[in-house]
Amino acid sequence: MRHAKRWLYLVHRWLGVLLCSVFALWFISGIVMMYVGYPKLTPAERLEHLPPLRGVPIALQPAQALQAAGLQGPLQELRLALASGGRPVYVATPATELEPGSKAARRSKTAPVVIDATTGELIRNVSAAHALASAQTFASSRGSALAADAYPQHLGMVGEDAFTHSRALDMHRPLHTVALGDAEDTVVYVSSATGEVVRDATRTERLWNYAGAWIHWLYPFRGNVFDRYWTDIVNWLSIAGIVLALTGTVVGVLRWRFTGPRYKSGSRSPYPGGMMKWHHTTGLLFAAVTITWVFSGLMSMNPWKLFDSGAPPLRTAAMHGGPLQLANGAPLASVQALLAQATPNVRELRWVRAAGHTVVQAWSPSGVATLLDATTAAHHAIAPRELTAAAARLVDAPVQEVQTLNAYDLHYYDRAPHTMGGGADKPLPVWRVVFADPHATWVHIDPRTGTVLGRTDTHRRTSRWLFSMLHSWDWLPLLERRPLWDVVLIVLSLGGTALSVTGVVVGWRRLRVKARSGAKPARPRTARPVEASAPTDRASPQAGNV
Repeated sequence: MRHAKRWLYLVHRWLGVLLCSVFALWFISGIVMMYVGYPKLTPAERLEHLPPLRGVPIALQPAQALQAAGLQGPLQELRLALASGGRPVYVATPATELEPGSKAARRSKTAPVVIDATTGELIRNVSAAHALASAQTFASSRGSALAADAYPQHLGMVGEDAFTHSRALDMHRPLHTVALGDAEDTVVYVSSATGEVVRDATRTERLWNYAGAWIHWLYPFRGNVFDRYWTDIVNWLSIAGIVLALTGTVVGVLRWRFTGPRYKSGSRSPYPGGMMKWHHTTGLLFAAVTITWVFSGLMSMNPWKLFDSGAPPLRTAAMHGGPLQLANGAPLASVQALLAQATPNVRELRWVRAAGHTVVQAWSPSGVATLLDATTAAHHAIAPRELTAAAARLVDAPVQEVQTLNAYDLHYYDRAPHTMGGGADKPLPVWRVVFADPHATWVHIDPRTGTVLGRTDTHRRTSRWLFSMLHSWDWLPLLERRPLWDVVLIVLSLGGTALSVTGVVVGWRRLRVKARSGAKPARPRTARPVEASAPTDRASPQAGNV
């Protein structure tokens, strides 16, 4: 038993020396990430920075543009916007077997095909001048004097840098980097494949990210010789951190006299004051949250594919009655007719399939799409019975029930755009289609547009509890009562920071003692040493390290 305790103390002591500084950085950077997230261009921001389509001359209709480009195959969707080089372009996404919205789809390296809506020319190998034009359009569409006076400057091309580690950008690499020259010192990243702005990062975001996400996610190990080992580094540091926190908790409990006589100093801790006492006390107070956050951080990595259920992809093509066919299909309404039926502020038209119909989604910066019939340009509404029958084809299993959510709940909720899971389209009301399959699949569908918003199953819901709930505290009653959420997380984070910083000081002192003792000749010892695990009333740092 004595040897077991000694090993317990030694493991905690030396893991603390190695990892307490990492813990401190995790806690501090976590507070930063509560308010400044990793740079992203959300769908809403992207629409805000696109110029209005109404009044823009469109020479080629969709079928004409596809024929001019030689695209006869099925599509997943077709978009029209002033999104590339400041000119109207069609962006055609080829049909794929990948589930729309899934990680595999987002990481697919199959880039969309971009067609000039005036000439029918395919846009390939985007030049620096083309990227500058895209950036200028992005800046000027803000409608502010500062943006209008900005002079974008091409900074070169990057494969991947500190703000573009997202695998969703793989299809767009290498990326043109352009400084807008605006008051916010914004840098935008332009796809070399499509010429679209795919990411923006202001000076504030860039600076705070070095104190936030860049540190928290251990991004110093990304984009360099350590890149292939980044996942393993994060996983094993987290596992070592869990061991450190667990052993520290056990040691702290063993050293604290909950009952019976106190130590000679009058304290229930063997340390009468100083860093050791602070480390001991904060360790007991914040042990649970430290263990929880390190463990949930590990769960965010989906270590060893724990949360991959192996469920087959959703059959979205079957749901919508096949892929999109425009080149050889029925006559289509003109772009001008579609724009006349939509709101004046439309920024993008999207031709898609929805519950057996070819429709056009007219998107404005409000984030609410107007649904139009692709043939007649008339306003289109999807009948609930029709959508229910279509949704049943998504999974090869019976539909157990269809729920209508008029408010967010624990599994379908919205987060601030800057957060890790924020910025996605989370409209209300929404349908939750529950399937009676072995994976207990739920699919969320927008009943207005028929768009599949996402899926979840038993494994993914487990990940939601073990990561989002435990790490970000995505608990709706708390999220809805801000600043209570902020106060709770900041107090707990500061407690964890105090625990970690005191551990850094104690560890540094331990190393200094070891260094001095190693530099001096060893003295003969005649008395039996006090075991590190033995209870003592002596308030000495050598009595044990919590």
